[in-house]
Amino acid sequence: MSDVRLTRDLVRSGWSHDELRRATRGGPARRVRRGAYVLGAEGDDLPDVETRHRELLDATMRLKPSGPVISHHSAALLHEIPLYRADLTKVALTRARRSGGRIAGPVHLRTAGLPEHHLTMLGGRQVTSPARTVVDLARVGSLYQAVAAGDHALHHELATAAELAEVLEVCRTWPGIGRARRAVTEMDGRSESVGESISRLVLAALGVPAQELQLEIVDVNGEVRRVDFAWPAHRVVGEFDGKVKYGRLLEPGQSPGDAVFAEKLREDAIRPLRWKVVRWTWSELFDQRSLRRRLELAFAPE
Repeated sequence: MSDVRLTRDLVRSGWSHDELRRATRGGPARRVRRGAYVLGAEGDDLPDVETRHRELLDATMRLKPSGPVISHHSAALLHEIPLYRADLTKVALTRARRSGGRIAGPVHLRTAGLPEHHLTMLGGRQVTSPARTVVDLARVGSLYQAVAAGDHALHHELATAAELAEVLEVCRTWPGIGRARRAVTEMDGRSESVGESISRLVLAALGVPAQELQLEIVDVNGEVRRVDFAWPAHRVVGEFDGKVKYGRLLEPGQSPGDAVFAEKLREDAIRPLRWKVVRWTWSELFDQRSLRRRLELAFAPE
C-alpha cells in the first residue's frame, strides 16, 4: 500500500499547505482526500482503483479512528473478497445505531445492528466478518456482485453456509434482506473465479440445463482433467476463459501464456472421448444470443 500521510503530520514536519498544493500539480504528491496525501507519487501515474480505495480507507480511518466499523465493499476488499463492478469511490462504514446514516464526502455511513460475532479485527481495525460482509453486499448490491463475493468466501472457507444463514436470520427484517436471501441460495463454493460465478448466473438466465461444476474427467492419457462446467448427458463441457481465471489461478511460475497452452492440451485430451467443448470469454459471456446458440449446437445430437 502507498504511504498515506496526514496533512497535520506533514505540516508538523515542515510542509506548508501551499507547498502541498503545488506538489500535487504533477509533482511528488497525490491528494487522497481532504487531510491526507501520498508522497513520492507521480502526478499522472495513478494506482488501480482497489489500491486507491485502500488509501482512501486508510486515510479516513486515521482521521476518524474510533466509532464506525468498516463494512460492505470496503470490508470485502480487506478480506480479499473480489468485487464485481463495485463503486469504490466512497469508503463504506457502519455504525451501530437505528438512524443517522449519510453520505458525506468520501464516506458512505450506514447504520445497522452490529452483533459482536459479526465483527473481526484486521490490521488493528474493526471490520465486519466475511459472512456479514457477503450478506451486506447482497442486501445493497447486484445479484452478480453478491454471488461472486459469496462464491469466493465459501470456496476459500472464509465463511460457511451456516454462518451466512445465521446472518440472514439476524438481519431478517432489514432492508434488502429478500434480495440477500435469493443471492445466498445462488452461491456455490465450487466456483473458482468471478467469471465462473457470473457464467453460472448467465447460463441460468438463458434457461440452459443445470450443469455439474468442476467435474473430473479421466482423459485418454489416464490423467484427471477438471472442467468448469459439464453436461454429461450431452457430453458437453463449458469453460470460462478470462483474465481473472489466468490471473488468480496460475500455478507458481506459470505465465498466462502457459495457462492458455495448458488449457488447450486439456481440451485436446478429452475431445477423443467425444466431449464437445464450448469456451467463452467476458465479451462472449454477455453476447447472450451467441452463447445460447453455441450451446444449443453443442447439445444437439450428432
